[in-house]
Amino acid sequence: MRNLRIKTTILIAALVAVAAAVWAGTEGFTMKFALGIPGDLWAVLVPPDNPMTPAKVEMGRKLYFDARLSADDSVSCATCHDPELGFADRNKVAVGIKKQNGARNSPTVLNSVFNEFQFWDGRVSSLEEQAKQPLTNPVEMGMSSHEALVGKLKGIPEYVNDFNEVLGGEITIDRLAQAVAAYERTVLSGNAPFDRFIAGDRNAISESAQRGWNLFQNKGRCISCHAFNSSSPFFTDNKFHNVGVAMNAKNFESLARKAAALSERELADLAHDEAYAELGRFLVTRQPKDIGAFKTPGLRDIALTPPYMHDGSEATLLDVVKFYDKGGEPNPNLDGGIVKLNLTDQEENDLVEFMNALTGDGAAREAAHARALRQNQ
Repeated sequence: MRNLRIKTTILIAALVAVAAAVWAGTEGFTMKFALGIPGDLWAVLVPPDNPMTPAKVEMGRKLYFDARLSADDSVSCATCHDPELGFADRNKVAVGIKKQNGARNSPTVLNSVFNEFQFWDGRVSSLEEQAKQPLTNPVEMGMSSHEALVGKLKGIPEYVNDFNEVLGGEITIDRLAQAVAAYERTVLSGNAPFDRFIAGDRNAISESAQRGWNLFQNKGRCISCHAFNSSSPFFTDNKFHNVGVAMNAKNFESLARKAAALSERELADLAHDEAYAELGRFLVTRQPKDIGAFKTPGLRDIALTPPYMHDGSEATLLDVVKFYDKGGEPNPNLDGGIVKLNLTDQEENDLVEFMNALTGDGAAREAAHARALRQNQ
């Protein structure tokens, strides 16, 4: 038994050492990775045309928190993706300029570098392209065009200097998006109790959470979509599923027929329309099978980001578990893997306890940076 404890201690120490490894990039940039974050995968996901530098990351952080990027200087990226709130918010749907409601819940930015697709419908695949869209969404940041934003920033001397010195040229929307994306690639969260448990510390999570982990993999069927493995430990299959959320509307077929005849640009705009937004992945693929299908969100730090689902319709994690326990919401496009689970009250609570154990240290760490930045502004 003593030898087993020694081996376990050595294993944990080795894994922690690996987790604390530093990725050294070009131009003096280094990146430390917490337990549970695959640094080798992260390095692969840094695009060659947007290399990481310390100055660019700081520039991106400044832009991320600057409300001057919105039409009325009231909304920044951090308004809907606040580090104090797990890089999300507490609203059912995003709230933009003039207190306008968007059509979908704000997803977290934590670990978004590892997303295969961005947005609930997966309409873009890069953080750079994702960063551009909210800027000109009339109910989010409200700029009339990217050109209008560039013109506005050119009237701010500090940004004229920063873009030239840090990003190597004049202000453009592409350079802005590259800086924001570089910052977001550093917004990582690991070292959760679950990571320490997987590394061998059997006391890192409660017995209830351990039962929940077993349920997650077996009776609960959660891992079918919220996939977990050592190379991609983010609890998502990066696919799109119809689980029945908001599928009680009567006119989806009519909406789908109208949407299918539109251009790609027009379809992207419909993602912000309250009715059409519920078509989900269909707005990208135009495939009938994708009506009402939305991206499987990762579950790391999920306890920090209520309410849940793409429309914020479930207030708590327990509500989410109960939704799946009943087999989702029946509709013609319901994913075949969604079935009644017949969980007991204890099993439902154990699943919630397990998800609580997925909270890492990234949000708290970055929140401290954000507070310091705001104090210096």
